[in-house]
Parts: sequence; structure tokens; C-alpha cells
Amino acid sequence: MNKPFYITTTLPYVNAEPHLGHAMEFVRADVITRYKKLQGYDVFFNTGMDEHGTKILEGAIKEGIDVQEYVDRNSARFKELYPKLGITNEINFIRTTEERHIKAAEEMWKRCNDNGYIYKKEYEAKYCVGCELYKTDSELVDDKCPIHPNREIEIIKEENYFFAFSKVESKLRELYEKNPTLVIPDFRFNEIKAFLDRGLEDFSISRLKTKMPWGVPVPGDDEHVMYVWFDALTSYISTLEWPEAGDFEKYWEQSGAEKREVIQYCGKDNLRQQSLIWQGMLLAAGLPTTTNIIIDGFIISGGQKMSKSIGNVINPFDILEMFKELTDYPEDVLRFILLHEVPSFEDGDLTVESIKIAYTAYLANGIGNLTSRIMRMLNTYNIDNIEIPANSWTNEFIATLESYDTNKGIKYVMHEVKSLDEYIQSTEPFKLIKTDKEKAEVILRECAVRLYGIGRMLNPFMPKTGAMIKSLVKENKMPEKPLFNRLP
Repeated sequence: MNKPFYITTTLPYVNAEPHLGHAMEFVRADVITRYKKLQGYDVFFNTGMDEHGTKILEGAIKEGIDVQEYVDRNSARFKELYPKLGITNEINFIRTTEERHIKAAEEMWKRCNDNGYIYKKEYEAKYCVGCELYKTDSELVDDKCPIHPNREIEIIKEENYFFAFSKVESKLRELYEKNPTLVIPDFRFNEIKAFLDRGLEDFSISRLKTKMPWGVPVPGDDEHVMYVWFDALTSYISTLEWPEAGDFEKYWEQSGAEKREVIQYCGKDNLRQQSLIWQGMLLAAGLPTTTNIIIDGFIISGGQKMSKSIGNVINPFDILEMFKELTDYPEDVLRFILLHEVPSFEDGDLTVESIKIAYTAYLANGIGNLTSRIMRMLNTYNIDNIEIPANSWTNEFIATLESYDTNKGIKYVMHEVKSLDEYIQSTEPFKLIKTDKEKAEVILRECAVRLYGIGRMLNPFMPKTGAMIKSLVKENKMPEKPLFNRLP
């Protein structure tokens, strides 16, 4: 039986169009999914839509349509993006408005409540609707949320249910101490450990239904709905049909597994929610915690945060449209850009111009040109019967993916592309064939094997491109057209 491996992205809010940050997270998780499948794992890859909360209600009211109609329409837009990104079709999709999720969220509430981690009290707090988070004064700049400075901070004053975060603090501290790689990269782990060291405050996990009706009802109290994060985070296990055993027992609990692997991808603005709130909820409910949380940086453009008002927003659909006439693999182009041009754990800067430059340098003049050049020589000089080794992945390459450094992984592949091109330049088999045919043939066979190895390494990153390169070498034929045509 193949060893289980669970991986999930965060669930984007459906109050706006998919953006490059969403695409980047989906693609990175897909790279790891494909890598693990190639390694023989039984992978459960999860994503979905977060469809409750104040921002969703606001969006529907602004457009003057029913909230369910609003989330149905916007959810469909995200679903449309996955195949266009080349995401594996073996993907599990959960919406927080689904009955199976609502059932799981109610069970999570009941378990935390039964274990003494939920209580009710009156309170007053500052709340950022943009983040859907309560904010302390130390987190605000000029009484504004630094992430959403254009939104007014709301003052919430009402009787709510609270999660006893302070009560789970010692358990979280023990979890962090026992799992030194829980949060990747380590500097993000240091950030959240410093937050924990300042002490945890209990936080509200409900809203009055009269003020915010769009949410999962609190069990046993029809006047309240769940705080959106308490609801949404449970999606990581509701997708496994929890509280039923089945897939939850197989992929999340993984009893008897040599090394339990439950992986979450998220952006740096989700650090607290994923590594503190969600882990605290799991501990309070008596459930196994995540094994690794991978934290992405942001994508900025021209040195600034993407914003419609600035006019620097780059839509992933637009990038796909830009390259669809230049290649049969526009999804691989976008995947490459997001993987190669954006650091794995830091912020990355993308502009339309930088995307075009990268396409020309690395795909048209790089992978595409190298493939055409080698296949042309193999066909011209009748080099056949090429022996492909069973495996050509080096330990160094594997280590990049084991550490979730997808940027380092694709750069390793591109280094191999450059190295092979330089090998052809230095050995000049196209000249040597006239004076030492036997030696030239040895060189060309090595070029073919190395090119096949590049195709093999591209499998998780650029699946269609990798498959085409392997097919060309194995069948020893010229591509009918360039893999990547040059920009006009």
C-alpha cells in the first residue's frame, strides 16, 4: 500500500477575482503533489473556497444579489482556473457552504466546547473586515490595519462566544518545541514563536446573527453564527469527511505511518491563523496537528503591492491569454513564471515586462531552443537506440522538493539546461561528426540522455513540457513546431 500524504492550500475568499498570489499557491502545492506521486505516495490534494464572513456578505449586498448566488458564481471562476494552471485533475475541492463542511464545523465547535475551551462573555474589540481578524492596538498603524489601510477598523461591542486561546498556550509551546520544522521557513517560525512568547489572548469566535447572518450557526444557539476563521479552518478536515473515520483516519491521522505528513500551504498573511489558531483548535479538540506549514511571500509589481487603483494588477487569465498563440503549453509558461521568478519564501516582483523577459530568456531561447537543437542533430546524424537510465534525479535536486523550495528546484533544472547548452558549445558534435563520427555519436547520445533527464525533472514543474521532451527523445523525432515560439 502506498504511503499517504496530505497537502492543502488555503481556501481563498470568493469576494474577488483569482489573482497571481492564488495561482502561485495552487501551483506550488501542485508541484509537491506531482513530486510525491512520482515518489509513489498516495496523495490527497485539497483546495476549495471560503464562502462565509462579513466580506462575502458585503460583496453580495454591493452587487444586489443573493449571497448564495454570489458565492456560487465566484466559486465557479476559481474552479475555471485550476485546469488552466495545469493543476492535477485528482484534486479535492471543498466549499464552506457545503453541508458536509457545516456538519464538521459544528462538530469542531462541540468538541472544543465539551473540552472546556469555549465560553461566553461581553466584550469590545477592534476588528479588520479585510483580514477578518481582531486587532490589538500594537498591530495597527494610525489606527488602521497595515494590510488593509483603506478600510476603517470596526469596533465590535456585543456578547460573543470566546475560544480560550490562553488555555491552550502551553500545549502550543510544547508543539513548537517538539516540531522544529513545523513552520517553513524558519524565520516565519521565529515570528510566530515570538508572538506566542508575548502571551495569547482569548478571542471571539461568534457574531450575532442579527448583525452578520451569513455563517455557520453556533450549535445550540440560533442567535449566533461562527467566526469565519473558526468555520473556515475546519475545511482542512471536513474535506476528508471528518468526523467520519475513512479518509480522515487514512490521510490526517495516518496511524502506523513511519513519518506522518500533513502539509499546509499559505501566504504570510495567514501565518497566525494557520500556525496558531488552527493548531490551537486541533489541540483543543483532541485531534492531531499539522506536520508542516509552508509560508509563501507576496507577489508585488513594480515595487508596489498590486492594486486596482494603481493599475498594476496582473490577472492570471491575462497571462495565459498572452502566451496561448506562442505555445501549446500556456499553463506551463505561467507555472514557470510563478515558480522561477518568485522566491519560495520571500516576496517576489512581477511585471508584464519581466514576465516577457523571463519567457524569452528561459523558455524560447532556453528549454525550447535546446530541445530543437538536440533533436535536430539526433535526426540529422541518425542517432538512434538511445538508452534511457531508470532514474536521473540527483539527491541535490530531490532535496529542493523535500524542503518545499520549489524556486530552488526549478532553478536547478534551468542550471542543467544551461550546462547542457554549454556542453554542446564546447564539444561541437556538429563539427566533430565530420572528423570523428564515433566520438561525436557518444556526445550526442549523452546530450539525448541529459535532455531526457531535464524532461524528467520538469515533470512536477511543467508537466506538459516535460512529457513532450521525454516523448521526443524516446521516439527520436523532431518537434513539429517550436515548444516556445519567440515573442513578436
